[in-house]
Amino acid sequence: MGFKCGIVGLPNVGKSTLFNALTSAGAEAENFPFCTIDPNIGMVAVPDQRLDKLSELVSPEKVVPAFIEIVDIAGLVKGAAEGKGRGNAFLSNIREVDLILHVVRCFDDDNIMHLEGSIDAIRDIHIIEDELILKDIETLEKREKRLSSQVKSGDKEIKREFELCESLLKFIEEGNSARNYDFKDEYEKYLKEFFLITSKPVLYICNVEESEVNDASGNEEVKKVKEYADKFGDDLILVCAKIESEIAELDKEEKALFLEELGIESSGLDKLVRAAYANLGLITYFTAGPKEARAWTITKETKAPGAAGVIHTDFEKGFIRAETIAYDDYVATGSENAAKDAGKMRSEGKDYLVKDGDVMLFRFNV
Repeated sequence: MGFKCGIVGLPNVGKSTLFNALTSAGAEAENFPFCTIDPNIGMVAVPDQRLDKLSELVSPEKVVPAFIEIVDIAGLVKGAAEGKGRGNAFLSNIREVDLILHVVRCFDDDNIMHLEGSIDAIRDIHIIEDELILKDIETLEKREKRLSSQVKSGDKEIKREFELCESLLKFIEEGNSARNYDFKDEYEKYLKEFFLITSKPVLYICNVEESEVNDASGNEEVKKVKEYADKFGDDLILVCAKIESEIAELDKEEKALFLEELGIESSGLDKLVRAAYANLGLITYFTAGPKEARAWTITKETKAPGAAGVIHTDFEKGFIRAETIAYDDYVATGSENAAKDAGKMRSEGKDYLVKDGDVMLFRFNV
């Protein structure tokens, strides 16, 4: 499975610069509002040193990393929920993503204009989140109106959905995001059907100066964002979009040297991937053979047949067993056959929960 992230934020906070750096998509990025009109879409290969190591050991014909789809959604402004600045179209794009990447400008530069005239990270966050909330209120009001006529039928399922809609609408009208609502398990299926924007997990990306990428402890704007994110259980990473755009033009070895020279521990992409996988509860397993070494993304607690189904539905339908080697055991022994001879290859059945880093070979019969 792949997943989709949507970059949001006010105009001129560095969204398109960061998008270009991550995807090498060449989207227009200029110093004026609404530079991005239609959403730009790019595929990002997930950097994973484990796949690199497996490829060294197996020497396959092809190496296929996991991918993240990233959508650069045009800058939102006050009134977006009412259609200002093509807001309705932009908000519709956000509905389709799995994770919202909220870029917040946390640096001051007189050469780069700010739509609001000054730097204030929390104000900027509220502008975006208020528009998302207003759009969700509109969505719930429409659904409540439809359900109010259907609930008269006495159908228990409709009644439960209507009650949730009423409760959730009241909660969001108070300025809260749907992801902070205390859902009972039996309501989860209804929530998915509501398609609420504020139910999506959020990762705040603080765009900072080069010197602050590793430690922005002195940056007051970052402190404010961290306090805000912690309050709601959201995550935060620090990037310098300018540096990321320079890194994007380098090959792997040059990139490592460049980061080392700057004293930067991890690239923005590495940080984003780690945070995104943690937010969405994702892990990676591998397949490795002479034709192909490949990384596959699945959710935690996925059983072996479900993991096999990510490759092809026939693998899941006809699943027999999964020959499994832990990544560390594979590397320590040096090959699949050596791991098998050392007793490190396990035969796992339908109830096996795939672990992060497992190297797997599926046996199936259709």
